Amino acid sequence: MSIYLFTLLIGVVAGLRTMTAPAAVSIGAAAGWLPLGGTWAAFMGFRFTPYIFGLLALVEFVTDQLPSTPSRKVPQQFGARIVSGGFCGAVLGTAPGAMLAGLVAGVIGAVIGTLGGYEARKRLVAAIGGKDLPIALLEDVVAVLLALWVVSSVS
Repeated sequence: MSIYLFTLLIGVVAGLRTMTAPAAVSIGAAAGWLPLGGTWAAFMGFRFTPYIFGLLALVEFVTDQLPSTPSRKVPQQFGARIVSGGFCGAVLGTAPGAMLAGLVAGVIGAVIGTLGGYEARKRLVAAIGGKDLPIALLEDVVAVLLALWVVSSVS
């Protein structure tokens, strides 16, 4: 598959869950799936980076379930997802020499994931009678599995 598709998909993950994308990318780098050594993004594979991003992702999974959590479409949430998607897309695009294209594809994917994820979640919640928790957990699972598939398939 094309690196552009993978960078778009990691952006979609960032649109679904902001910190899941960098957590997966850092896990992929630390596992040696992403050849980032000697690049600006090598820090993603450092010993503690996956733990830091993983912890942030876990915190996001918990806070997403809180009733006080704002919509993913408010400027701060939307902006964070775009930054995360662009960053992760750039990291994935670095090794094959497509950093800028990866950044752009990651941003586009983040917009798709944010807006598409919002609509899908809203419709699925309505379809099951207004219960948000099962759909939120399903979205978590989709984001994690897609992210891990992307980073394990890039190399």
